[in-house]
Amino acid sequence: MKILLVDDDAFLRDMYATKFKELRYAIDVAETAEIAFTKLNNGTYDVILMDMVMPGMTGIELLKHIKAEKLGGNPICIMLSNQSEEAEKNASREAGALGYIVKAEFIPSEVVEEVQRIINKSK
Repeated sequence: MKILLVDDDAFLRDMYATKFKELRYAIDVAETAEIAFTKLNNGTYDVILMDMVMPGMTGIELLKHIKAEKLGGNPICIMLSNQSEEAEKNASREAGALGYIVKAEFIPSEVVEEVQRIINKSK
């Protein structure tokens, strides 16, 4: 399973990437939506995890582009954010996200478990 993690927070990005690598997931990272676009135009992913708040382009905007332009194959898109309001969750679902994980509610290993749950639920 190949995952793209898009998050501007280097510490969290590295921590989550390490947790996924420990479980033998192929993980690729991007610190901005622009870098994510380059990666999505050059390859396919099974899952894309993206932060809601990033410089330049929000996670919702990125998600809408992924869906509209059919980037990265047909990946499962999951929001991974500290934004916990229902409006953000609803907006991400409407844009095509299959899951929404609030970072502050889970330790990193639980984030991985939640991603696995969302993936299994989508099958």
